[in-house]
Amino acid sequence: MEAPLLLAIDGNSLLHRAYHAHEESGHRTTDGRPCWAINGLWSQLLAAVNRVDPAAVLLAFDDPAANDRKVSHPAYKAHRADKPADLVAQLADAPVHVARTGLTVRVEPGTEADDVLASAAAKAERAGWRTVLATSDRDAFALISERTSVLRIINGGVPNSPVLTPDRLRILTRGIGPEQYRAYAVLRGDSSDNLPGVPGIGPKTALRVLAAFPTISAALAEHDAGGPGLVAAIGAAAAARLSSASAREILTTNLALMTMRTDVALPELDEMRIPVPAGDLLAELEEWNLHGVRDQARWLLTDPSSFLARPPAPQPAWEQPGLW
Repeated sequence: MEAPLLLAIDGNSLLHRAYHAHEESGHRTTDGRPCWAINGLWSQLLAAVNRVDPAAVLLAFDDPAANDRKVSHPAYKAHRADKPADLVAQLADAPVHVARTGLTVRVEPGTEADDVLASAAAKAERAGWRTVLATSDRDAFALISERTSVLRIINGGVPNSPVLTPDRLRILTRGIGPEQYRAYAVLRGDSSDNLPGVPGIGPKTALRVLAAFPTISAALAEHDAGGPGLVAAIGAAAAARLSSASAREILTTNLALMTMRTDVALPELDEMRIPVPAGDLLAELEEWNLHGVRDQARWLLTDPSSFLARPPAPQPAWEQPGLW
């Protein structure tokens, strides 16, 4: 029998994408609260449930009040513009709203959603479960294993997004597997998080380093000992740049910021199982004017017996026997 599957969703990632994709709709609740991003989050959540057929679902969100990475490294994400007020409102409302439907939601103080996803994958793996992580964040590639896949959300949403396994990741990155992905990212940097890579060490050079050595530490240790391997792999000039004191400082900072926590406390996996109570789900969707996702949510997230328990609709008079 196949192991049960946990679908862990980066709620911030999906909600941000939905905000920009559906902003023109201006969709709001009956009392005027913006909800187009929340509506888009539900659309992608349900598409992911439909695609991977999980036994349990977890939604993770960033803590909006504090970020431990920004405290330790003030430059982290410092280049980003302030969020629009209607995005801030939906980011604040979404975790409370989704939790009221019966789905499991986690906001860990001081952390980001990807720390929760990493912790969920680790917990599931220890329990013998499988995990699919739904996110647009490439840092999650380092979490891929034989039991953990990443549904990488790209333009076009869940239907057009790849599910990345170790082999598929190596095809995408031209040879970098999950065990080397964080090292690759550390070398390359991440402009979206305001993390520069090592100057002069672009993606192609990073690939050559990790083709010759299993880790950056191994490459630098060999070079420091006078070995020829790093120079042979990337040339003397690039080897000198990579082994400089300034480069090592960049590598140390990037590694600290790109390493996800795996110790976030989470409910037991069985507590995250679906289905959820139909009444809670439908009442919450009704309150938020999310009629477009109601039927799909009902079919995918509630017990089918709840449909059968409803009394039959009254038979129209013109269909009743004996009238014709």
